[in-house]
Order: sequence, then structure tokens, then C-alpha cells
Amino acid sequence: MQAQSGLMGMLLPLGVFVVIFYFLIIRPQKKRQRKHEEMLASIRRGDQIVTAGGFFGVVREVKDDSFIVEIADGVKARILKASIQMKKHEGEAVEPSVSENLAG
Repeated sequence: MQAQSGLMGMLLPLGVFVVIFYFLIIRPQKKRQRKHEEMLASIRRGDQIVTAGGFFGVVREVKDDSFIVEIADGVKARILKASIQMKKHEGEAVEPSVSENLAG
């Protein structure tokens, strides 16, 4: 009986730690990933995008794993879908991140 009580005493905190870890780290990350994948699936020809590198561009062609993006007049680049950070909607200003707000 003593050994069984000691085992429960060790496993209970570990189980609580796993549950907390799931709700604080894994679940929010999966939500962000799902939202990003939905955003990528919604991008169509003519949409304005911002890449992870900070380039603004207009999607000219959609491929399986990439986009052909016009980043300046007559300058086109092939960009992987995974490197698209956000889709910019018409008339929407790009909001500075929290770190930029704190710095300036």
C-alpha cells in the first residue's frame, strides 16, 4: 500500500504539469498554426501580402507550394507559402508589432 501511495504522489504532479503544458503552450500554438493555414488557403490572385522578410507584394499567380508575387513594377519573385506572414486587406494599414510600440 505504501509503494502505491508513493507512485501516485509522483505521477500526480507530473500529470498536472502535462495538462498545464498542453493548455499554455501546445493548444495556442496549434490554433495559431491552423489560423495561418486558413489564411494561406484564402490567398488568391490580386491579394496584397507581406512576407516574413518584410516584403510587400501582390500575388500574380498561385502554385501548389508557392506564389508568384510582384514586389515592384515588373519585378516578380517566387515566394514559398510558408514564408507569407500576413494577407493585407484593402485600405488596411499594417499595425506595428508590440516590440516596436515599446521601443518607440
